[in-house]
Amino acid sequence: MQRARPEDWYRIRKLSDDVTFIDEPFIQEFYRCNIWHVRGRDRDMLVDSGMGVVSLREWVPLVTERALTAVASHTHFDHIGCHHEFEDRAVHRAEADILADPTRVATLADPYVSDEIFDTLPPAPYRSTSYAVRAAPATRVLEDGDMIDLGDRHFEVIHTPGHSPGGIALWEAATGILFSGDIVYDGPLIEDTYHADAADYHRSMVRLYDLPVRVVHGGHFPSYDGDRHRAIIKAWLDEKERG
Repeated sequence: MQRARPEDWYRIRKLSDDVTFIDEPFIQEFYRCNIWHVRGRDRDMLVDSGMGVVSLREWVPLVTERALTAVASHTHFDHIGCHHEFEDRAVHRAEADILADPTRVATLADPYVSDEIFDTLPPAPYRSTSYAVRAAPATRVLEDGDMIDLGDRHFEVIHTPGHSPGGIALWEAATGILFSGDIVYDGPLIEDTYHADAADYHRSMVRLYDLPVRVVHGGHFPSYDGDRHRAIIKAWLDEKERG
C-alpha cells in the first residue's frame, strides 16, 4: 500500500459559527474521527485530535495560533492521538486514567488498528503493529455541568456514558451547537466496546433528544440539523423498545 505525504494527511474545511472541520481522509470513513476547532474571543477549543499518526500542530497551523484547550470527547485511539501535543487537556473524570496511560487495549487500538483501516498508509516510519497513543495526562478533569469558557462562548459539558464511561457532549446553548462525540452521529453507532453500557447509552440518548439543537457535529460522519438529530435518536429508541 502506498504512503501519504504528511502535508496531505489532514483535510480542513471552515464552517459557519467560527467552527473548522479537520479530518484524516486516508483513514476509512468508519474509523475516521472528526476533529473540531472552535474559535473564541479569548482562547480556542479543539474537540478531539485524531489518530496521532501525523502531527496536528506541525501540519495544521490553525491549532497553534492562539491559546487552546484540547478536549477529549472520550479516549478511544481515533480521538486522542495528538492530545499530547497540547498543554491544556481536558477529559471526563471517568476516563482520565486512560488519557494518562493510553494502552492499546484501553484505547481500542487493539483490536481495531491495522493496515486495513487505511486507504493510504501514514508516512514512514508508521507501522500498525507498533502504533500506540502517547500519554497526555489531563490538566483539567471534567464533570457533568462544567463549562468550557472561551471568553465570548461557553460550552456545557454533558456527560454521555454508554459508548464509553467518560463520554461527553459539548453544548453551546446560545447557538444551538452540539458536539456529540461518539454517543450519537449519523452513521452506525458502536454500542459493544469493552466498557460500553446499554442502560447508560439509553439514558444518554433520552437526555440528548430534547436539546433544542440547531446543528450537531458528531465524532464521525457528516454534521446534521435538529430534525435529523431527533430522527436518529427516535429511531434508535424505537428499536430498543421493540427489542
